[in-house]
Amino acid sequence: MRKRAYYTVNGITFYRLIAAPVLILLIFLDQPDIFKWLLAVSFFTDAIDGYLARRYKVTSVMGSRLDSVADDLTIVAALVGIFVFIPGFIKQEMAFIILLLILYLLQTILALIRYHKLSSFHTYTAKFAAVLQGIFLLLIFFLDKPPHVLFYIAAIFTAIDLIEEIILILLLPKWKNDVRGVYWEMKKKQQGR
Repeated sequence: MRKRAYYTVNGITFYRLIAAPVLILLIFLDQPDIFKWLLAVSFFTDAIDGYLARRYKVTSVMGSRLDSVADDLTIVAALVGIFVFIPGFIKQEMAFIILLLILYLLQTILALIRYHKLSSFHTYTAKFAAVLQGIFLLLIFFLDKPPHVLFYIAAIFTAIDLIEEIILILLLPKWKNDVRGVYWEMKKKQQGR
């Protein structure tokens, strides 16, 4: 059962890896309806694979890395979709988008310098921010008007998450996956003294 669960969870993650380029292709083929439904499936499967991995205790470093890459690719596809299908929203919210991009790039560069690979912390803040991002990124394609308030809430929590991940990179000398957050790592350090 455990082996089957491992393959199922990683299969779901691989689906998202494969779906991301298909999403990009749908954007350039001007297929917004198919795009939004496939995006919804990708976000749904993201929630499922994490739940199943924890439920059946089949988490792994490779699975954690693949999940992070699949998450990033899905979000990139959704953002490209917004740029192409809803360009007015991008113009209106450019300041927030640039701030988040700078924080993301800083976090990524620091992780590559420090660990020679991308971080894969999956903090509580990251999970909460991801849920807000997913809801926003779906609703923007399914509603008649962009949900600006939800965007601001998701952007604030995403910024908090990225700042926390930057702090974790500076705090943790070795790469580590599935970290709860700065508070718990600081607590571990204090208990270790």
